[in-house]
Amino acid sequence: MAINIIHCEFQHKARWGVVEGTSIALLPGEFSTTAEFIKAYPLDKIKSNRAEETVPQGQVKLLSPVTSNQQFLCQGANYRQHMIESGVNPDQKSFNMFFTKAGSCITSANSAVEKPTRVKFLDYEVELGLVLRQDILKPVKVNSANLHDYVAALVIVNDYSARDIQIPQMQFYKGKSFRTFGPVGPYLCMLEPSDMPLLRTLNLKLTVNGQLRQSDNTANLVFGPEVTLTEWSGVHDLHCGDLIATGTPAGCALAVPSPAKQRIAALIPESLKWKVFMKVQAKRSQYLKEGDVVRASISSSCGRIDLGEQHNVIVTPTAH
Repeated sequence: MAINIIHCEFQHKARWGVVEGTSIALLPGEFSTTAEFIKAYPLDKIKSNRAEETVPQGQVKLLSPVTSNQQFLCQGANYRQHMIESGVNPDQKSFNMFFTKAGSCITSANSAVEKPTRVKFLDYEVELGLVLRQDILKPVKVNSANLHDYVAALVIVNDYSARDIQIPQMQFYKGKSFRTFGPVGPYLCMLEPSDMPLLRTLNLKLTVNGQLRQSDNTANLVFGPEVTLTEWSGVHDLHCGDLIATGTPAGCALAVPSPAKQRIAALIPESLKWKVFMKVQAKRSQYLKEGDVVRASISSSCGRIDLGEQHNVIVTPTAH
């Protein structure tokens, strides 16, 4: 059975522990990276290891279970309805969209998200994150039988995005990598082989100020973890502890023009096209504003996997 791990600060030290209700059973050892922890604590060792002490969750400061020195890899347009919403036919799309976010944008699940003053259109994207078990330094063929050899754990990711930078500038990395734009956790859900089929049965949910914005199930992923890992391995090196965010469901704030309108837009000058884009997006009340509260959760209906809940408040950065 899957076990939820928390990464936290306790008595001025970064620690790792097992979630036990409202308490945390702190494990022996200090590990500065996600990779170090995964290598030191396979699931059977976690189950057999005696905790050093058990403390209430309220006595610790939550940290991201994926440390900022790990790679932050992403998939785009990977849910059927999100593709349709974006003007793409999921039955005709033949390629997996890959991009990256900066590790420096990673933050804890309950942190404030800083909306830079120059960002007008801040968007949300709840995603299932895969955390790797081992280094992958050559092309591999991943399938349902060996997926557990490569995926150690699951996390919640929120891929916050500055759409007015990402889209007009064609800058995925820049528009998605501002500091605090990558909350991860709260839990690192360590998996057993028998848990792997549940990866395609998970319910994703995101609300803004209590209003449901995103709701879908990983059964609707177009490119599943096996295909994705196989393709990533043929592109570049992957490492233990690295994070792969697998795409977001429909319901984002971004309004994508219909295919017909996109064809028309391709015929007009660039400067005019992006003026129209900005005017259309400015009418979208769904974009995040200062004070908004975003909550995100991922779990299986059977209850075997529950990744907890993220809670982010949108704030304006303080001047330094």
